[in-house]
Amino acid sequence: MIYTKLPHTDIEVSKICLGTMTWGNQNTEAEGHEQMDYAVDKGINFFDTAELYPIPAHPDRYAHTEIIIGNWLKKNKNRDQIVLATKIAGNDDFAKFIRTTGFTREAILGAVEGSLERLQTDYIDLYQLHWPERSTNYFGQRGYNHDVTDHWEDNFHQVLETFRDLIREGKIRQVGISNETPWGTMRYLEEGKVHASLPRMITIQNPYSLLNRLFETGLGEIAIREQIGLLAYSPLGFGVLSGKYLGGKLPSKSRLALFPNYNRYKSDNATKATQKYSDLAQEHGISLAQMALAFVNSRPFVTSNIIGATTMDQLKENIGSIDIKLSDALLKGINAIHNEIPNPSP
Repeated sequence: MIYTKLPHTDIEVSKICLGTMTWGNQNTEAEGHEQMDYAVDKGINFFDTAELYPIPAHPDRYAHTEIIIGNWLKKNKNRDQIVLATKIAGNDDFAKFIRTTGFTREAILGAVEGSLERLQTDYIDLYQLHWPERSTNYFGQRGYNHDVTDHWEDNFHQVLETFRDLIREGKIRQVGISNETPWGTMRYLEEGKVHASLPRMITIQNPYSLLNRLFETGLGEIAIREQIGLLAYSPLGFGVLSGKYLGGKLPSKSRLALFPNYNRYKSDNATKATQKYSDLAQEHGISLAQMALAFVNSRPFVTSNIIGATTMDQLKENIGSIDIKLSDALLKGINAIHNEIPNPSP
């Protein structure tokens, strides 16, 4: 395993982060525990979850993933060996069963207490805002269309004040953002610079893959110049970049078979690009999945690559990507495909 540090900290994390959003729906608790056991054995010390998980969000399954992780931590008594990240859900229709108040002080305090209880821990290493509460472009929205009915008021300072107090209490160690735009990212960073007592956002968890390299536009420069590390999610595009859907296939129990509305990575252009990437990987004697993950692992702004799996075979292949080094010729081929079909899945 390769290790990096969360920016501006001494917290060492594995370059591969174990994603958990299928546990409690597509995966049982026993399967989640098996995945964690294997991941730790392979050197992974970084787990990412959220109060919203498992996905798709549903009141009957609310926060089951955190409960599964908490039970594993209690059983193994190894909390000090794991860097644990979780998130507070934002303000959106599909999460309104959690709360409708946005990132108020009371909402954040309550969410942190709930996560601490379910995770059976006294502290969270990295606490993240799952998505912006203001109306902006995230979750597959390619462009920004201003919503004149959005009544959000600038509360960046208040959010950071609440995080500062939680850090002082020892309930969280560091903070980050997710699904954020360049404007929102810089607002948080500048707020922290102007007010020295406020904590700094150290990570940003956004989508990044061969099918979606939009992070490179705007956010890539911010990540490097401001040292805010990308925690890349959906590096396989909901499994599309495993190649299992090519040729019109729809494997049973796959995400797109179970949840057909999760079609962010299944446009015609995405399928064409995936086929080209698959052919390229085959030419170089590696699997499409490992090529796709190794590409993300190699990017200079990536602090950790969040993988997810529903089977142990998938997990083993994904973790094995850490040993893959892409040649200059292969990288040239990847960029040629990207230039031909850029970012088909925003």
